[in-house]
Amino acid sequence: MKASWTLVALALVTGVLLDLLAPEPYTGLPLLAAGPLIAGAMLPFRCAVAVVGLTCGVSVGLDIERQRPATPLLVDLAVVGLIGVLGLAINGLLTRQGRDLALTRDLAEAVQLAVLPDPPRRAGPLAVAAGYTAAQAEARIGGDLYAVQETPFGVRMIIGDVRGKGIQAVAAVSVAIGAFRQEAEYAPTLATLAQRLDEAMARMAARSGPIASTEGFTTALLAEVSVDGEVLSLVNRGHPPPYLVHDGRLVRLDPAVPQLPLGMGLNDLAPPGREPVDVVRLPPGASLILVTDGVTEARDKQGTFYDPLRSRRMSRRFLHPDVLVDTLTRDVGRWTGGRGQDDMAILALTRCRPPHTA
Repeated sequence: MKASWTLVALALVTGVLLDLLAPEPYTGLPLLAAGPLIAGAMLPFRCAVAVVGLTCGVSVGLDIERQRPATPLLVDLAVVGLIGVLGLAINGLLTRQGRDLALTRDLAEAVQLAVLPDPPRRAGPLAVAAGYTAAQAEARIGGDLYAVQETPFGVRMIIGDVRGKGIQAVAAVSVAIGAFRQEAEYAPTLATLAQRLDEAMARMAARSGPIASTEGFTTALLAEVSVDGEVLSLVNRGHPPPYLVHDGRLVRLDPAVPQLPLGMGLNDLAPPGREPVDVVRLPPGASLILVTDGVTEARDKQGTFYDPLRSRRMSRRFLHPDVLVDTLTRDVGRWTGGRGQDDMAILALTRCRPPHTA
């Protein structure tokens, strides 16, 4: 606002000085008329009206001071008034577009929250935190997804990335989250859950036509923490691997058997007789970080990819997953200089330590 008033004042003052000091027939009318135009484009409507009125008064005063005839006075007043009306019309158009854009962004945010609600703060033996950072502030709809759910088999979670953006990506996210919510309650194993999600995404891709069915897919990481919190099981379907944080150490949990993304209709690639499930121990106080490729593919000015394993900020103790999400988000922001190339979703879970007993 201050810069806008400065430009308006500069245009008016310069126009007045040129009109008073320049020899005839040169006048400062062009710069004087630029004031209402700048005001209409950059100031609120009432302020713009005040600038238009002030400029018209200044124009008449200058013509009287220079003792110009009535015809040039009326012509100058008409020019300033016409440009002022044009500035007010631009102001109304920009205001209407701003309201429409704000409404669209609010609707997009409502859709995003409806499809991708915040996970619970506590699930079984786990404290949960999540963070979502859009690559562009205006683009509030993306293809990243995550969910956490307590089931009879333990706490199950998913993080994934749908290929594509916009409404089509949101539709795929809604299918993936809906299928996860339904099947997580009944699938006896994590491998079965992954298979059922793969079938659901493949059905959706098939309904979208031959092109979408061959190019549409979803990378996903499924995780399950046992009821007692001791055992962590993972199924990775073409997604960036998670990280285990414990005692100031950060370990990447790469899959033993690489798998294809969901929705391709090719099931898993595990050898016969071997489940595509990786099992590790989750000690008390340990944290699990699940991320999308917005983290692992973040690049600095030299094009170097971000690696949490090389970051000193990530190699320390974290008492709560909120701090872990915030630290990782800030660290990626420092690495990229605030220029994110892709949406970034982070899901962090910390196994709560048992209470001390006497």
